[in-house]
Formats: sequence, structure tokens, C-alpha cells
Amino acid sequence: MGAAAAWLLVAIAIVVEVAGTALLRATEGFTRLLPSVAVVAAYLVSFALLAKAVTELQVSIVYAVWSGVGTAAIAVIGVLWLGEPLSTAKLVGLTLIVAGVVVVNLAGATH
Repeated sequence: MGAAAAWLLVAIAIVVEVAGTALLRATEGFTRLLPSVAVVAAYLVSFALLAKAVTELQVSIVYAVWSGVGTAAIAVIGVLWLGEPLSTAKLVGLTLIVAGVVVVNLAGATH
């Protein structure tokens, strides 16, 4: 597998993890079976894809991208679809997360 295929796996892992995280509220504390199974399955698939991607890519870069992009994406979903407020502090925090992912990627690209 090449780097492009590995990055595609990371992108899919992000989408799957974000979908699972978006379903967390529907589990009602893991008391509802189907949403709970969906969340656990999403996390398992996401980690399996990450495990495959890190055979080709640096784990530090992959994890930074996966967690940073996933965090930003679920925050946007929270604001747009789950009725969560968007404060200045939240916006600044998300900006710092994205900036951190960019810096980690730039640092990894030099090696």
C-alpha cells in the first residue's frame, strides 16, 4: 500500500469515528442496544483502519490528523445539528487544534 492509500484509510477512519461519536447521545449512556452497537462498531472500524494506515505512515502524524480533524468535525456537527452553542472560547480552541495538526504535519514532512 502506498502513502495515498494510507491517507485514504485515515480519511475513512475519521468519517467513521465522527459518525460513531455523533451517535453517542443516542445510546443514552449505552442503555439502548442498536445505537450502542453502532458506536462500538464505528470505533472498532476506525481503529482497524488506523492500524492499517500506520503500517505506511508515521503514527504521530496519523494520530494528530485523526484526533484533530475528528475533534473539529464533531464540534461542527455539535453546533450545526446537535444544538450546542458556539462560543468564542470553543472557536479559539478548535482553531488551535487545527493549527496544531498543521504544525505536527509540517514537522513530520521534514523527516
